[in-house]
Amino acid sequence: MYTQAIEDYLRALYEIQCEQNKVATTVLAEWLGVTPASATGMIKKLAAMGLVAYEPYQGVVLTEAGRQAALQIVRHHRLIELFLTEKLEMPWDQVHSEAHKIEHVLSEEMEDRLDAVLGHPTADPHGAPIPSREGDIPHSTRISLVKLEVGQSAVIAEVSDRDSALLHYLGDLGLYPGVEISMVAVAPFGGPLTVRIEGAEQSLGREAAGHILVADISAGAHERV
Repeated sequence: MYTQAIEDYLRALYEIQCEQNKVATTVLAEWLGVTPASATGMIKKLAAMGLVAYEPYQGVVLTEAGRQAALQIVRHHRLIELFLTEKLEMPWDQVHSEAHKIEHVLSEEMEDRLDAVLGHPTADPHGAPIPSREGDIPHSTRISLVKLEVGQSAVIAEVSDRDSALLHYLGDLGLYPGVEISMVAVAPFGGPLTVRIEGAEQSLGREAAGHILVADISAGAHERV
């Protein structure tokens, strides 16, 4: 229905909007690795198609039609990532780029078959929710790991899949969705975090920690009475 370029823009806008209400052209351009002029040109095209609402210098947001189109692309992408990890046993840090190549040519019939063979999953291998066939997706209450306070524990819910090198690094540390993590110490002046994972303490930079979302927050075991 749409070109690959349009689908790439829609998915990028959706993912950025999950973190901020309106998307600046410069942010979108950086996300996609294009020039601001190219991003502006595509945004105007999307606005003419009724997929985004855009005012110069005010940012851009997806319309409901744009959001539904974006969610369909996101669904394709995340189903493919899960298939590659579960059925083809690809490392979780390699599936993002591969899924991006396939998501644009996935038919509705193949989408349904993937969904069925995977057992109608609700999350991809990185913990990101998979939209339903109808375009529904649960409201997220997840927070960034960097917001966890000392003494609190949580469960890793999602890890960003945009940086394969970072995913490989976090995987080596055992920072996967479903793993419990506790905040031990926070160094001042933007210093690293000290976290406990499966009984072992690890030092983690704030930039890396910012790519991890957690849920089920509670007082740490050593803080409980």
